[in-house]
Amino acid sequence: MSSHWERLDESLRPSVTASVAAYERALPELKRVTSEMESLVRDVMEDAQDKPLFVTSRTKTVESFREKASRMVVPEPGAAPALQFPDPLRNLTDMVGVRVITTLPGENANVANLIKRRRNIFDCRGDREKDIGSIESGTYGYSSRHLILRSIQNAVVRSYQEALDPEAKASGSYFFECQIRTIFAHAWSEIEHDIRFKAQDPRAWSPYFDRQFTATAAMLETVESAFSELHERYETVTSYWDAEGEGGESLTPNRIKAVWQTLLPHVDRKADDDWGWAAELVHAHGLTQTIDLAALLQPDIISHVRKALDHRYSPGPDRLLDDLLLWQFGQRHIDLTAEEASAEQTPRRDSLQRRHQQMQRYRTSMGF
Repeated sequence: MSSHWERLDESLRPSVTASVAAYERALPELKRVTSEMESLVRDVMEDAQDKPLFVTSRTKTVESFREKASRMVVPEPGAAPALQFPDPLRNLTDMVGVRVITTLPGENANVANLIKRRRNIFDCRGDREKDIGSIESGTYGYSSRHLILRSIQNAVVRSYQEALDPEAKASGSYFFECQIRTIFAHAWSEIEHDIRFKAQDPRAWSPYFDRQFTATAAMLETVESAFSELHERYETVTSYWDAEGEGGESLTPNRIKAVWQTLLPHVDRKADDDWGWAAELVHAHGLTQTIDLAALLQPDIISHVRKALDHRYSPGPDRLLDDLLLWQFGQRHIDLTAEEASAEQTPRRDSLQRRHQQMQRYRTSMGF
């Protein structure tokens, strides 16, 4: 696998050599531009609601610049060889690259929007999702948001432009690339780049590598989706404890169902969609807001109830809610929700009394 430089037509070598020499001469100033762009992006990220994990940057090496500057276009029949980037110092937009590394895919759009709104610092001239093509083609690839940004009247950029070409007017405008991707995608792309693009010996390559990279990209998408779902569930659950927000919402039958299925999705084997009975039970004790139900459906309480009653079968929502209220309110729950003690038949009262006694014995044994 020879390099572009090795395959470069002899007639084009003087032009590329001159560009490489100019690049190498101005590289110290370009590294200052890289630091400046990274610093500006960091400043923008101070306004982010979800702060990125980190912001990093890199300046293209002389070797990498020479390799990209040596790329030729596919020639027309009979046409002279030509460079893909005739003036690489002005045609290339990836000599400076800034990377913003996020936690979850949903944060990428927020970061991109923050950067694009800072029009006094950056002018966004390109914006694409790297994984869109793979999604539409039914293949896999890591997800990354790529912005092409132009700095606006930047003093550090002017210094670089003066070092590169003292005769030209320094505008302070410079094109660079900003990649926004998750920590998972970042790790994947770094490993892929090391193995796939830095391989010096083509004999060390195997088609199985392509297969493995595709498989890991698929797993990456699954993992990111799982973490995104976990994050959304966390945000939903924490909102239940905000008495001024979702925690203050009324406990209608549908609301109880939604909260239950979020907090206890593993305990949902109802044969019908009627949750009116649940509203009646909690309202009997004056529990009328979401925060009240969230406080009742706590893991430690559920664990004690399960141990106290030693259920032969895992209870469904109706039985478990009844038991949790019995644990919490004791005899009061019986008096409020069971038949009158003087009734001819009292099957519910008898059942609740029996379970209440079991709970009392458990509390005694546990020293409650």
